[in-house]
Amino acid sequence: MTPGGPVALITGGRGALAQALQEELQAAGWQVSAPPRSVLDVRDPASVQQAMASLERIDLLVNTAALRRDAPFLKLPAAGWDAVLETNLRGAWLCCRAAFSRMQRQGGGHIVNLGSHTARHGALGQTAYGASKAALLALTQSLAAEGGPHGIRVNAVLPGWMPTPFNQDLPPAVHEAARLQHHLQQFNTPRHTARFIAFLHSLPHTSGQIFQLDSRPGSWL
Repeated sequence: MTPGGPVALITGGRGALAQALQEELQAAGWQVSAPPRSVLDVRDPASVQQAMASLERIDLLVNTAALRRDAPFLKLPAAGWDAVLETNLRGAWLCCRAAFSRMQRQGGGHIVNLGSHTARHGALGQTAYGASKAALLALTQSLAAEGGPHGIRVNAVLPGWMPTPFNQDLPPAVHEAARLQHHLQQFNTPRHTARFIAFLHSLPHTSGQIFQLDSRPGSWL
């Protein structure tokens, strides 16, 4: 990390969004740690604590680490369900917990959790992924309520469907069907989402919110 400037920790550091966000923040003068899974395994409490202890402070935590195990409900093995929940929910919880403690001691900070359109609207074959992301939205809003008195903000961002290695295993027809669900018939890119997260951090009085960034129809709730 480059000395000076506020400090950010991004989980899932080798993902396309994490790398785009790292570049965006560094260009703005941030110190950014975006370790790969081999260095920060969000499933391992000791690994999370070690990553947090390596930072002089933590101004922004962005939980991008995620896992998919798509399958029809009755064909999804328990091990697949457990793996998704362990990374997407428990892993985010462990990171939030470690960051929240540091932020409470230092007098403030910001946590951004990456959600999914599936959390609100469901998707065939994504019961585990959708459940994990829906629970993450609830965690976000409850943690925002607890963090407010300590100057800690917690928000969730739903980037929408982004053509990245995370979903490149899906057939082209699935990508095209998703694109046509968008009013603008265009996908966001990791760069678009990174810019929004950087902008969101600049809003000091925004917390407990869920931001959907794509142009698919959303709900009021």
